[in-house]
Amino acid sequence: MTTATDIDKKKPLAGLSESGAYQKMLAFASLIALLIGFSIASPNFMQTSNMIAILQATSVNGVLAVAATLVIITGGIDLSVGTLMTFCAVIAGVALTYLGLPLLIGVAAAIAAGALCGLCSGTFVAKMKIPPFIATLGMMLILKGLSLVISGTRPIYFNDTPGFDQISRGSLIGEVFPTLPIPNGVLILFLVAIAASYILGRTVLGRYTFALGSNEEAVRLSGVNTDAWKMRIYALAGGICGIGGILIASRLNSAQPALGLGYELEAIAAVVIGGTSLSGGRGTILGTLIGALIMAVLTNGLRVLSVAQEWQTVVTGAIIILAVYADMARRKKTG
Repeated sequence: MTTATDIDKKKPLAGLSESGAYQKMLAFASLIALLIGFSIASPNFMQTSNMIAILQATSVNGVLAVAATLVIITGGIDLSVGTLMTFCAVIAGVALTYLGLPLLIGVAAAIAAGALCGLCSGTFVAKMKIPPFIATLGMMLILKGLSLVISGTRPIYFNDTPGFDQISRGSLIGEVFPTLPIPNGVLILFLVAIAASYILGRTVLGRYTFALGSNEEAVRLSGVNTDAWKMRIYALAGGICGIGGILIASRLNSAQPALGLGYELEAIAAVVIGGTSLSGGRGTILGTLIGALIMAVLTNGLRVLSVAQEWQTVVTGAIIILAVYADMARRKKTG
C-alpha cells in the first residue's frame, strides 16, 4: 500500500522530471561518461587539438540545434535547418565573392536570407495550415535545389575576402589567453545560446513559444494572433540558421552547395537528448547545448577509434531513435 510518506518522497523526483531538470542531469551525466570512456579507449582523445575540434564541430550543429529548439517547443518540426544553412552560406558567397560587397553586408545578407526562408516556412505552417513536417520537408528540397542553381553546382571560395575565415576559425579568446585558443565559432555559439535563452525566458515571444506548444487553441481563443507569432518564431529560427551558414562557410572557407543534408537529424537529436519535448511546450537551450556536445563527442570519439563512417551513421540513427523513444516514455510518465 502506498502511504502519504511514500508519495512525498516521490514528489521531488517527479518535479525534476516535469521541469526537465532530470533529463538535463541525465544528459550531462551521459556526456561525462562519454568523455571518460573515449579518453580511456584512446589517449589521443583528450588532446587539446582534439578538444578544440570537438568544440568547433559543436559550434555549427549547436547553432542549428538552437534554431530547431525554438520550432520544436511550439510543437512543430523543422527539417530544413541543414539545407537552409547551406543556402545562407551560398548567399554569403554570392554577396562577398561574386558581388564584392563588404564583409558585414555579406554576413547580414546571409542572416536576412535565413530569416526570410524561415518566414516562408512559418507562413506555410501558420497560414496555409500545412503540417510542419511536410512544409519544412518541401522547403528542405527547395533550398537544396536553389543552392545548386545559384552556385552553378560549384563551391564558392572566399579566398579574396580577408578575415572571413577568422569568423569561425580565429580566436579572440586565444589572443587574450594564449593557452586557451577557443575558436570564435564556439564563442558565437554561446552568444547565440544566451540570446535565445533570454528570448525564451524573458520576452513575450518566448512566452508565446511555450504557450503555442502547450495549448495553441487556448492561446488563440484568448485573442492572440497565433499565426503571426508562429511566423515570427520560424523567422527567428531561420535567422539563426543563417548564422550557422556563416560559421560553416567560414570554417571551410567556402560555400559547398551540396552540403547540408543530415545536419537536421543531428540537430533534432541534440534537441531531444537535451530534454525538449517533441510534443512541444517544454525545452531549454542549456539542454540543447548539452545534447549538441554529446553528438559531437560521440562522432569525434568514434572517428578517433577508427570506426568506419558507415557505422558512425548507424550509431547516429540509433541515437535518434533512442532519444525519441525516451521522449515518448517521459511524456507518458509525466502525462
